[in-house]
Amino acid sequence: MAPLLKADAASIERAALIIRSGGIVAFPTETVYGLGADALNSAACARVFEAKNRPSFDPLIVHLADRGGLEGLVKSIPPPARALMDRFWPGPLTLVFDKSELVPDIVTAGLPTVAVRMPAHPVAIELIARSGRPIAAPSANPFGYISPTRADHVASQLGDAVDLILDGGECAVGLESTILRIDDDGAFLLRPGGLALEEIEAVIGRVADASGPRARPNAPGQTASHYSPSTPVRIVKSAADAGPLTGNEGLLSFRGFSGEAPFAAVETLSPAGDLREAAARLFSCMHRLDSLGLGLIYAEKVPQEGLGRAIMDRLRRAESPSVDRREGRPFPD
Repeated sequence: MAPLLKADAASIERAALIIRSGGIVAFPTETVYGLGADALNSAACARVFEAKNRPSFDPLIVHLADRGGLEGLVKSIPPPARALMDRFWPGPLTLVFDKSELVPDIVTAGLPTVAVRMPAHPVAIELIARSGRPIAAPSANPFGYISPTRADHVASQLGDAVDLILDGGECAVGLESTILRIDDDGAFLLRPGGLALEEIEAVIGRVADASGPRARPNAPGQTASHYSPSTPVRIVKSAADAGPLTGNEGLLSFRGFSGEAPFAAVETLSPAGDLREAAARLFSCMHRLDSLGLGLIYAEKVPQEGLGRAIMDRLRRAESPSVDRREGRPFPD
């Protein structure tokens, strides 16, 4: 098992040394835990793909400690992107730029663009700054599975595939970053995430939705099957639509469940119906339900507004697989 250390000055310095030496480190951000490597070291980034069993066609996000880190990585910064950086960096917004030759092709999956963000977490910023490198970091979990929002999620899913895990507590946002591409044709949403589309459009105007599943993604999180527990997931309008029940089903409820249906376990995203709270709790609730050996998890829909868009995106992709990962059998109809 990889060392799991509380994030303090000594452990962050140790992690930075690992990054500089070509190793890989799991670390907290405000969104989810990332699995980081020196973004300019192709061999180190290859270890990230290997540890996650991530397909080589899925690009990574490069994390920076400050906006000055963009210099040399991208060819240009469109004015709308600058406006968004002024407003939302550091924060859960990833911007896609035309890349420079400095960025290895393995990081961008051979694409001519690179995805970049500045995380809003003191441990992440300190790690990047101390390493003196931009850090390429997808979520610190096996490819396609539930993203980690606590250090113990990383430990249970990746074990000794990582050199060090920094424990910085639970992630505040709990959903991956929103990904946006801006070019001469306009602004395009490539992945809904921890920053609501409405907030982005308030700064730069209309954003076109280009976040649908792709056989060859142009941004992380675009494969049809993603963010999935080992337990099959089915989305329902409400708990009343679940069934027939055998007593071995779980419920991922939006605002809570007070009925008499025989669910084996219930996790509630937000009793108050707060989408920000629901987003922050989504993956932790899914981890807990997935640990119980249930036959099926029913997930209630949430309103598709604000962060609800990103929550429903994650639930749809979690529902998408046609094979139960635990036994290789088809999901129940």
